[in-house]
Order: sequence, then C-alpha cells, then structure tokens
Amino acid sequence: MALPVAFFVLFFAYPVVTIVGRGLREGGSWQWGRAADVLGDPDLLHVLWFTVWQAAASTALTLLIALPGAYVFARFEFPGKRLLRAVVTVPFVLPTVVVGSAFLALVGRGGLLDDLWGVRLDTSVWAILLAHVFFNYAVVVRTVGGLWGALDPRQEEAARVLGAGRFAAWRQVTLPALAPAVAAAALMVFLFTFTSFGIVQILGGPRYATLEVEIYRQTADFLDLPTAAVLTLLQFAAVLALLGLHAWTVRRRESALKLVDAARTARRPRGAGQWALLWSTLAVILVLLVLPLAVLVERSFAGPDGHGLAFYRALQAVAGADSTFTVPPLTALGNSLAYGAAATVIAVVVGGLAAAALARRGGGRLVRGFDALLMLPLGVSAVTVGFGFLISLDEPPLDLRASWWLVPLAQALVGVPFVVRTMLPVLRAVDGRLREAAAVLGAAPWQVWREVDLPLVRRALLVAAGFAFAVSLGEFGATVFIASPDRPTLPVAVARLLGRAGELNYGQAMALSTILMVVCAAALLVLERVRTDRTGEF
Repeated sequence: MALPVAFFVLFFAYPVVTIVGRGLREGGSWQWGRAADVLGDPDLLHVLWFTVWQAAASTALTLLIALPGAYVFARFEFPGKRLLRAVVTVPFVLPTVVVGSAFLALVGRGGLLDDLWGVRLDTSVWAILLAHVFFNYAVVVRTVGGLWGALDPRQEEAARVLGAGRFAAWRQVTLPALAPAVAAAALMVFLFTFTSFGIVQILGGPRYATLEVEIYRQTADFLDLPTAAVLTLLQFAAVLALLGLHAWTVRRRESALKLVDAARTARRPRGAGQWALLWSTLAVILVLLVLPLAVLVERSFAGPDGHGLAFYRALQAVAGADSTFTVPPLTALGNSLAYGAAATVIAVVVGGLAAAALARRGGGRLVRGFDALLMLPLGVSAVTVGFGFLISLDEPPLDLRASWWLVPLAQALVGVPFVVRTMLPVLRAVDGRLREAAAVLGAAPWQVWREVDLPLVRRALLVAAGFAFAVSLGEFGATVFIASPDRPTLPVAVARLLGRAGELNYGQAMALSTILMVVCAAALLVLERVRTDRTGEF
C-alpha cells in the first residue's frame, strides 16, 4: 500500500487541498463565509439546478432508450451480436470532446440536420441530453443486460401459467430481480452526467453550464479561486453521496445474483413482436450511436473543394502566426500516444499494487478506507486537479510545471480506479493455497507472484492496461490546464480548434476527432478480443 498511498497523497490530495486552501484561506484563517456568498448567488444556484436537472433528465432518457436494448442483448441470439455489442460499447470509451464534436457535426450549425432540414439543436438542451444518452447507452446495456441474461425465464413463464398477464408477470417476477441492477446503472449514468464537462463545454455554449464547466470558467476565465473552491467542495460532497449510494446498490445487486440461475438463455426471436423489438433496437443503435460517428467521419473529409483529405493534410502544416497552435496539429497524436503509454505504466503499477493489497485478507477499516481513497479522483473536479497541479507542484523537490511527466501523472489518477476495479475481482479469486504450495516448495515471494498470480491475472492485467490507456487518451479536464502549447493532446487540440471560427479550424477538429475515435475504437476491439479469447471470459 505504500506506493499507491504516496502517489495519491502527492499527486491528488496535496494539489486539491492546496487549491481549496488558496481559495478559502486568507490571513491564516478559513473564510467559510465565502460559501454562503456563493450559495446565495442566483446565477450559481441556477448552475447547480441545471447540473442536477440535466443529470436527472439524461438518466431517465438513457434508461428509457437503453432498457429495450438490454433486453435484446440478454434474451435474443442473432448474427453479429458480438460485433454489435462492441459497437455499442465504443461511445463509452470515446473522449467526451469527440462525443461533443460528433453531435456538433450532426445537430450544430452547418451540421447534417441543418443542411437537410434547417434544424439545429446545439442551441437547446436536447443536444446535451442526446449526447449523454449516446455516451451512457452501453452502461445500461452492460449492467442491466448482464443480469437480465442470467435470470431464469421459466420463473416468469410459471407466473403466466398461474394466470398472470405478460406485463403483470414481468412486473411481479422479473422487475424485482432487475431493480438493483437498474438502480446501479441509473446511479452510474447520473454520476457521469452530473460531472459532465467536455460535452457541455462544446454543446452548451454560454447558456448552459454544469458545476464542472462553471469551475473551469471561474478558474481559467475569472481567476476566482474562492468561488471555484466552494463549487469544488459542493460537487465533491454530492459525488461522495452518490458513490456511497452506488456502493450500497451494488451490494444489493450482488446478493440478488446469488439467488438466480446464471445460465444464459438467449435464443432467436419468435413472433412478430420480438422481431419488431429487435429491429427497432437495431434502428435506435444505428440512428443514435452509429450516425453521429458516421457524420463526424464524413465532415472530416468534406473539404472546401469537395470530399478529400484537405483537412487531414492541413493537420501536418507548419503553424503560422495566426494559427491556433505553435506546432502542426497532428503532433497532438504523437503526444497523446506517448502521454497515454506513460500514464498506463503508472496506472498499472500503482493500481496493480493497490489491487494486490486489497485482495489480501485482513486490514479491516484501514483497507476499506484505502479502497475509498482510490475512488476519490472520480469525485473531484478534474479541472480542480489540473489547476492544483500548476499552483502546488511549483517548488523543489516537486517542481514539475515544466516536466513532461506532469500530464501522464494527472491522467494516471483517472486510470488507477479502472485498473483496480478490473484486477481486484480476479486477484480475490486466486486460491491462496496455490501460493502456499509454491512457498512450501521453496519459491521466493517474487517467484510465487511470477509463477502463480501472473498467469492467472494476465488477461485482467491486459484489460486493465487497455482501459487505462483509453481513459488517458480521452482525459480533458485536467490536461487542458497543464498541457503546454507546443505539446497539446488530441482532446485539447480538438477543443482549441472548435473554439476558433473558420471552416479550416472546424474541419481540422473533425479530422482530429476522427483520428482519436479510431484509436479508441481499436483499443476497445483489442480489449474485446482479450476478454473473449479461447479460454473464455474471466
């Protein structure tokens, strides 16, 4: 636990406490009266209300659209099902900046709907809500569909034999078993949309702002650290409550899973109704998930002189005096890959050690507290972490402001929780008697790990590394502060291009977003292959 604790203390707790202290501490005393001023500001209260409202609306809309898809993937067997499941998951691993760019190309000014019918949604909240559904569709399908597929359908059939109608049987038998999974999925979607930044930053404009966007504005535009600190603490408290509720729901779901048959019961659709449900689900996936990405790709090739590679060639051009960058925009690809690789190494080492510590028996409250510590980066504004890096890591021996490693360190903070959650179940499943037998036969601790643990957790380790890499590629909230102008990452480059007027800047943003989408999708397909190789899923 020593290295993970030191990592979080130095690169998470210290920067966050520093920036909150800068905002709320003056003359050696805490200025808690500032909190009352912020909470009494009507404009900031409107931001808080919009944050909660759009998160609730996004969650309800996602459940409404995705639950039929969860049923289709759980109960139906059809050609191309595995490929379609990977396609459904692609949006979730995409950076939020790419999601915002895709919907801007679809519903924004000069987008597909604007060109065909003169319809624009980027000036309304519907663009944000639909983008959130696009991003979180896979959360519901994976969470609810996984449990739904393990339920024995004969229980519902028995209720119908005893006289219950189709809906009554589903409501009284299936729904109670699914309720914990639905609640867990809803809480995860609410958490992701409550802390939404990239999507709202691109599609919301000056009219709509979440707490995360407002923290960015108060920090970057107005340098109002007291207001940003209060909003950070407010968001942190809200997210902690959500994480606690989520943990309680997950425990309920795990107890429910023990009571049901885990056998898969998928079969080909029967009857006109089931075929209609399957085709309508495929239509939703095509329109809501595939179409925005297809439009994004099409716009990246739609140059001023017709379709071609003009915008992609412009990415290689040397920057001019009026350019958004001091280097060719395409260098952001190499920067992102290098940063992502370094962040992945850090996240796997720190997260792997943390998972190994949590997998050992004993520890009590200390281990539970350590587990909670690992999740804290998900509950603190990434903008706060990024700006905290700038103002706290500026003196020896931690003067890292000019260091290349500053960006990977920030990205690794977000990757570590994914590594821990991926590796921990597998490590806990390793039979301790295997380690004891190896030790009795004379193996040193390092040999025990290499010969016993590593072969068993190899695939989990590869999946964890893949998730950490994908998350690092898409990190935007912290990186936007600490990435230097001559070393931008792909998400930062896309945001900068979209922030400037002109057809060339817009086309280059679409081209960079397409490149980033392809890289993330390739990483996901590799993960799916690792998870479903010949030895089966772990």
